[in-house]
Amino acid sequence: MANSPCSVKSYRTVIIGVDDSCFSEYAFNFYLDHVRKEGDNIVLVHVPEFHGVIQAPAVLTDPGVVNELLKEEEIRTRDLVHKYSEKMKQFGLGGKMKQMTGKVGESIIEVSKTEKADLIIVGTRGMSKVRRTFLGSVSDYCVHHAHVPVLVCKHKEFDAQHDRVHHHHHHR
Repeated sequence: MANSPCSVKSYRTVIIGVDDSCFSEYAFNFYLDHVRKEGDNIVLVHVPEFHGVIQAPAVLTDPGVVNELLKEEEIRTRDLVHKYSEKMKQFGLGGKMKQMTGKVGESIIEVSKTEKADLIIVGTRGMSKVRRTFLGSVSDYCVHHAHVPVLVCKHKEFDAQHDRVHHHHHHR
């Protein structure tokens, strides 16, 4: 393709939503195995968990508890950023990591607009049942609000296993 100033950009910008769960790791690996193209520009979007905690109804009124949570989250975030930076290097991926505040789904959509994304990749079940009812499902939100394709990485082994485990408990 001729690289004249008016040619369409030849690389894609791919947004991947990450947290410290195995689900976002699965989504990242799925990207590597099935989606990756030479020259992709990756933007990892991370929204630290404690913002959700603080927005939750005032169950946490003890400042000491809140501070502990914030400290833990800072360490978790640092580890996460480190882990994914290493992965990016290891696989020779170009891109960056963006840390956002607020709701996960909204943050991912916001970044997809500012970065002019071509594709959004998210995992599912990356949050507890409680948080899901608080915040709604991130993948649902992205599918409804995105202006570009959204790839929701369902984890088939886990989903099957999860259903079996639950099934099992009902029959005790």
